[in-house]
Amino acid sequence: MLPRCREVQVRAGTEADLPALTELYNHYVRETPVTFDTEPFSPERRRPWLLSHPQDGPHRLLVAQETTEGAITSQEGAIASHAAHARTATAEAAGTAETAGTAGTAGTAGTALLGYATSGPLRPKAAYATSVEVSVYCAPRAVGRGIGTLLYQALFDALADEAAHRAYAGITQPNEASARLHARFGFRHLGTYGEVGHKFGRYWDVAWYEKRLG
Repeated sequence: MLPRCREVQVRAGTEADLPALTELYNHYVRETPVTFDTEPFSPERRRPWLLSHPQDGPHRLLVAQETTEGAITSQEGAIASHAAHARTATAEAAGTAETAGTAGTAGTAGTALLGYATSGPLRPKAAYATSVEVSVYCAPRAVGRGIGTLLYQALFDALADEAAHRAYAGITQPNEASARLHARFGFRHLGTYGEVGHKFGRYWDVAWYEKRLG
């Protein structure tokens, strides 16, 4: 049974989080069209992705972890005051439309990983350097608790001090929860790529959204 009172901390992701991050992402690879990856990753194969997100600069990796009340004071590496009490009754939509039913992944010792958000390169060519592509993934057990909102708030606060001009997000359709989350943070719909991906024996559309930064 989950503790009655829990604390949610948002901090920079570290290599110690790699197994839990990989497990969480592999859920979306195996079960959903949210990502167009089709083969699960091992932590070792996922390590270059993690290392491409340093703790400063425009390309960030932030994780939300859950601890019992009071344990948060022993955690190192918190990025700011983005810690909040979270209870099961939280009614806010999370970042991705995903079914519940699997356990949360283990983060650092004594914690549960609830989700993560990233900003990364939009395209490899140099002129795109001031644009980032962002994404947020929530553990199935954390959907509906506002974890996506908490992660995005921390991410965009961090990007406010960086040389980032635009943020973009691609959302596999349909995904109303993700569309609402991005609208809440000022994203506007630019257009939709029709049947741009093929997974689970069918084609999927991807809607693209843009947010002004700075």
